[in-house]
Amino acid sequence: MPAASNEGPAYEPADTRTMVIDARFTGLAAKFFGMFRRRTQGGGALAVYLDGRPVLDVWAGWADGDQPWQADSMSLSYSTGKGVAATVAHRLIDRGLLDVDALVADYWPDFASNGKAGITVRDVLNHRSGLQRIRGLLPDPHDLMDHDAVATAMAASAPDPLRLRASGYHAITFGTLVAEIAQRATGRDFTDLIRSELAGPLGERDFFFGVPEHERTRVAKLSPRLGVARVPLDRLIAPFAPLQLVHAARSAFYDGWADMSIGARPYDAMMPGWNGVFTARALAKMYGAIANDGMVGGRRLLRAETTRRIAEMPPNSRYDYVLGAPPHFALGYHRAVVGPRITRTALGHFGLGGSGGIAFPDLGLSLAFVTNHLGNHAMSVGDARLPMLAARAERIARAARGQAPVPAETEAAAS
Repeated sequence: MPAASNEGPAYEPADTRTMVIDARFTGLAAKFFGMFRRRTQGGGALAVYLDGRPVLDVWAGWADGDQPWQADSMSLSYSTGKGVAATVAHRLIDRGLLDVDALVADYWPDFASNGKAGITVRDVLNHRSGLQRIRGLLPDPHDLMDHDAVATAMAASAPDPLRLRASGYHAITFGTLVAEIAQRATGRDFTDLIRSELAGPLGERDFFFGVPEHERTRVAKLSPRLGVARVPLDRLIAPFAPLQLVHAARSAFYDGWADMSIGARPYDAMMPGWNGVFTARALAKMYGAIANDGMVGGRRLLRAETTRRIAEMPPNSRYDYVLGAPPHFALGYHRAVVGPRITRTALGHFGLGGSGGIAFPDLGLSLAFVTNHLGNHAMSVGDARLPMLAARAERIARAARGQAPVPAETEAAAS
């Protein structure tokens, strides 16, 4: 197989792939397989890298009705894509094409209007640009699927003043901001940057924000609709936030947002804040580089200095005025939930419904989980599958290094 280059990744066809199960990770594989015994549980995939090498690559369940999940099946993974978009930005920072402390307006002059001249690239990556508002941003909600229309509207918008006090989760707009800054800095379309900055260097093509028609047979059908206890997600915004924050929180969504996931619409658009489509294999390899000083599978994605900067993850605020909770966002990622705890030693990005990717830089460990079954019967917003799988993977990796498990109370105190 020829080596990959920035012209496009080398790709191994699905019918030549076999599952990878390192003997140390058989218990983790068994737990994963147990999640998808019935058709009503849908399907998914789990991949793990350790020290830059694959140690687990498994899949199970059903992609659509009677169609089994295949080696190359992939799934819409919602906010998981924010970590992917952030990694593209770090590649550009790594190569001197983007400066994390530069003003956004240095690359995107129109952005300076309406009180935004002082906002930096770092502010955007830390969800502190105050541009989370999507509700009422455009007269026709259907235009929210148009990257150029959303970017133009945000450039003309005034930032939320709460940004000066805390982060405000840019649920839908984060990816648009990152993509537009990257496009302005390089003069290239963001979909091209995905290929040249991630897919090519990693040798994995399965990073999509907008899925080409010829690839859509590989996309697993999602089920069920986003919600909690049958209440649509749009009505469940920051329920525990102080009342003065609820308006800002609700502005980050709009009525009917969850329905954008239905049909072909999410696969036609380019909205890296929420419509990324990935395989677990591709995500785990990307996070494997972040966990291993920038190297994975004999390929360099990032400089070691860049991955160390990412791994430091200092929290940028004590709470988030959209989520009403402290997710500890930093540089495009957040601290990971591993088992019952939020840990300082792992980072990544979780997506609505359960998908996500995590890097453990102190262990050289990464894992990613994608699924088409969104949560559980009570809650499709998220569940414990990824945190539970991550905790098992962490225990195995620590045992392989002769390290004791981290006590939960120690992590809680540290966080």
